[in-house]
Amino acid sequence: MRESQRPQILEAGLRVAARNQGAAITLDAVASEAGVTKPGLMYHFPSRDALMVALVEYAACQLERRMAALLGGSDGTVEERYRSYVQAAADGQNMRAEWALWFHSSCRAELQEAWSRHLDRWLVIPEGTPPARRARLLTARLAADGLWAAQASGVGAPGKADAAAIVAHILGLIGEGGAE
Repeated sequence: MRESQRPQILEAGLRVAARNQGAAITLDAVASEAGVTKPGLMYHFPSRDALMVALVEYAACQLERRMAALLGGSDGTVEERYRSYVQAAADGQNMRAEWALWFHSSCRAELQEAWSRHLDRWLVIPEGTPPARRARLLTARLAADGLWAAQASGVGAPGKADAAAIVAHILGLIGEGGAE
């Protein structure tokens, strides 16, 4: 199998994750979705664990790229990074797959570490941040996670207009930064 099939397999894995909320991510299901043989898939991902780590890395990298694009390539302030997280989490691109993989990661340290490698620098709050500012940032992040979960699962998902209003409200929580 050519290396160029690796992205095709990962995209297929995201489709399988989205379709089944992560419940049926198997080597067979992903190989079938990708249009490759199971041995062909196993050339790149010798086990389900290896496939899962690669899928989380791939999804986290895509989310990180969307956040970076929203910042226009700069590192941004903590508030700007949090705004990019809120917007990227709410935009719907690969939402179901990302959330399924995020949820699946709750019991697997190596999957949590893969998310952390891509998201920690975006979500770190500097030492010495005033408590009220810190609370606003954390509240905004957790609200964005809740919106992401509702939209991805379809359980209690707001309509488009409500989702846009919720995102605007979450962004308002973040504020402009600076001293409290």
